Amino acid sequence: MKYNRENNKPKEQQTERITVEGRNSVFEALAAGRPIDKIWISETVKPSGIKKLTDMARDKNVPVQFVKPQKIDSISLTNSSQGVVAVCSAVHYATLEDLFRKAEQKGTHPFVVIADEITDPHNLGAIIRSANAAGADGVIIPKNRSAGLDAVVAKTSAGAVHHTHVVRVTNLPQTAETLKEKGLWLVGADMSGESSLFESDMTGPICLVVGSEGKGISRLMREKCDFMVRIPMLGETESLNASVAAAIMMYEIVRQRNFKK
Repeated sequence: MKYNRENNKPKEQQTERITVEGRNSVFEALAAGRPIDKIWISETVKPSGIKKLTDMARDKNVPVQFVKPQKIDSISLTNSSQGVVAVCSAVHYATLEDLFRKAEQKGTHPFVVIADEITDPHNLGAIIRSANAAGADGVIIPKNRSAGLDAVVAKTSAGAVHHTHVVRVTNLPQTAETLKEKGLWLVGADMSGESSLFESDMTGPICLVVGSEGKGISRLMREKCDFMVRIPMLGETESLNASVAAAIMMYEIVRQRNFKK
């Protein structure tokens, strides 16, 4: 299969208003240039701990309001806001073309992650964080039966959601076919995979498919995968958390692409 960049017509981006919670997450949203309506900060927060954040907010003309801690508690969705909550005007979902364009700009084979029905926002946030750290071109999620880019995902990703292309699609199997037409190999992560992760060649254009912790990869997506790989389990534990397994898989791709002799 060959990677073809032709006929990639950009589609209108999907947007979604969210709150961003936590000092680091809000700072990363500011640094990434996300449009922010306002930042609320609890009066109990020490000024020294948020100086970098408030300085950047001032530089970007984002209004900051100090409020009673009860106000923060009333709007926080994560219960771990650290006294800082921002309302983003919109979080932009990327397009498939954005992922291909990023790979082209880097001059590397495309490296994409599909999060198949990851409904736990903590897991999705962690997967996005790992994808960003591993240099993936983006993460694809289904519109239905999946967590979206909410405050919990943003906080769990440690701000990576503001620097990572996330594509939300209506039909995941159809998107998988599009990726294959573009030359990507679909590799499914499954404990019953026919080969070990460390025995598989993942140096070319690749899409790693990760399923939910409870159900794994859905039947339709399993049928779209070119092959399935497993992580060797040497102890009594039979499986790993979905986001942990995803991180291990991603970094094996990194190792093979950059450090394999």
